[in-house]
Amino acid sequence: MTKNTGAQGRTEQQKQNPSVLDNFMPLVLDVAVPLGSYYLLKDGFGTSTFAALAWSSVVPALRTLWSLVTQRKANALAGLILVVNVVSLLLTFLSGDPRLMLAKDGAVSSTVAIGILLSVGMGRPMMTAGLKPFLVKADEAKEAAWARLTSGAADQSAAFLRKERAYSVVWGVALLAECIARVVGAYTLPVDTMVWLGTVFLVGAIGIGMLVGGGLAIEPMEKMLKAEAEAEAQAMAEAGNVAEVGAAASAAV
Repeated sequence: MTKNTGAQGRTEQQKQNPSVLDNFMPLVLDVAVPLGSYYLLKDGFGTSTFAALAWSSVVPALRTLWSLVTQRKANALAGLILVVNVVSLLLTFLSGDPRLMLAKDGAVSSTVAIGILLSVGMGRPMMTAGLKPFLVKADEAKEAAWARLTSGAADQSAAFLRKERAYSVVWGVALLAECIARVVGAYTLPVDTMVWLGTVFLVGAIGIGMLVGGGLAIEPMEKMLKAEAEAEAQAMAEAGNVAEVGAAASAAV
């Protein structure tokens, strides 16, 4: 009986305080696995573009189907990646144009960008999955401060939520710009140039996301988290002092 209670307690604690892996798992399954498997199969194992796209579509297809069966709703990001892969498969099958192939690679970035921007519009910024563990750093006081700030209970909640949304917007816009640059380059620059320049575009978009997102959102959010955690600690200390004074007064009487 005690063992069951302990197991239930650990389960509840895991739900309330998810690990870094738990926070990153949706991004890993919906973005990293399909993207990584595509490039691994295409560039690492030398499979055709068609085969790489087909096999990298398996995980988003299963994720979308699982969400429909268990939650009665579609997994937005997994569904977007699946749609892009299916369209890309059709394009690959119907055309052997190398410029189209180069432009198609930008579909991955645009899919992630659209998913991020849609998540902001729905009030659940997707980049928060990686941002929260980075800022909280498994600190219980900061974890509690994050909960208060995101729930609207803290004085700086509105500002904190704006920064949280801004961080995802920065990444969404950066990746969308990378997609546009890749498509334009695919049809205006020599093919040999775009083969390596496409990677430069992607690295540049990631750099912009980290640099601009860090200055615009991460730094102020870190300060607000610290201030909220310190304010709560001070309030608890003051409440403890008041309780001690009350207890002493009662004992004296």
